[in-house]
Parts: sequence; structure tokens; C-alpha cells
Amino acid sequence: MNIGVLGTGVVGQAIGGKLVELGHEVMMGARAAGNGKVLGFAARTGGKAGTFAEAARHGEIVFNCLRGDVALDVLTAVGDALDGKILVDISNPLDFSGGAPPALSVSNTDSLGEMIQRGLPGARVVKTLNTVNAAIMVDPARIPGRHAVFVSGDDKPAKGKVMDILRGFGWREIIDLGDITSARGPEQFLPLWLRLWSALGTGEFNIAVMRRD
Repeated sequence: MNIGVLGTGVVGQAIGGKLVELGHEVMMGARAAGNGKVLGFAARTGGKAGTFAEAARHGEIVFNCLRGDVALDVLTAVGDALDGKILVDISNPLDFSGGAPPALSVSNTDSLGEMIQRGLPGARVVKTLNTVNAAIMVDPARIPGRHAVFVSGDDKPAKGKVMDILRGFGWREIIDLGDITSARGPEQFLPLWLRLWSALGTGEFNIAVMRRD
């Protein structure tokens, strides 16, 4: 499958590399085609390098691995190329203006996932993977047990395809939270995630959802 990855940071590199490993035709996009990180990704993995617009056009499915504070602007700029496509949103609305730990720039009655879906009504937005670090996203077996990842989105077939990709990454406990408004929950987990990271001294952890049968 042709997949676009928007964003060249740790998350984009991890997601893009894993997708290439799984046999997908992956193009990573940056603001400029000559960006050293996308060229390095292509050389290291055998994937392709391009601009944001080129990667958006390339992908049947497109992963948003951008920082939350720039995601909506970039996605809106390439919105025509995303029309009708599945857009997997991994970004978090973190606001570092007040220092560390960051606050959420949107919460409670809205979410970045919802803002992206409103801004790109033709895209089929699925929120997922934003509650774990990049290493765990693509290799959940780094943590023992049946810990969970979540999906949110209005389009059930789109969520099904994304869940298939998550299973390819190794995820076994995938919880469908509901429509895109349910993205508020996993986004609002981030303040607790950051405090746990500080308390545990590592970002390699996740939560398990335990229920009584």
C-alpha cells in the first residue's frame, strides 16, 4: 500500500521505518524536498523522500506525525490531496509556552483530532497511538502484557483499516472509543503521561485496561 508520513521527527521516523519494514511504499514529507531528515529516511529504509504535498498525494493512507502546534496549518495547506483518504492523527495539542511540563492547548469540550476533522471534512480522520512513545507505537512487545492502544473516528471502515495496520505493528489490545469526539480522552491523558514519565524515569510504559468479566 502507498502510505504518506507527514513529519520528520522521532515519531515520523519510527512510523515510516516500520511501515517500510512491513512492505508498504512509504513517502516521508517535509516542508522542503531536500530536507536532510527525509533524505536520510529514504537512504536508511528504502522509502521515498518528498514534500508535505507530495507525501499527501502519494499515500492512500496518510499519517500525521507533526507537532500538534503546526499540524492543522500543514494539513490544511495540503487538504486537497487528503480528500477522501484516511488520515491517521498521532499528534498531541501540547503547549510549551509556559515551560515544562507543557499544558494542553485544547481540552475538555474539543480536541485536536476534532479540529483536524472539522478543518478537513473530506478526510477520514482516525486518532490513535498518541498515548505511547514512538518506540512503543511500532513495537508494543517492548512492554509485557496486554496493554492498550485506542482509536477514535467517525468512519468505521477507516478505523478498521487503521486497526489492521496497528495489528501489523504488533498491537493486540485495541479499543475503539467511538466517534472523533472521543479523541478528547486519549489527548487529555497526556498530562498524566508526562507526570508518569517524570516519576518513572522512562517513556517506555503504557496503560492496561482491566475489566471484570
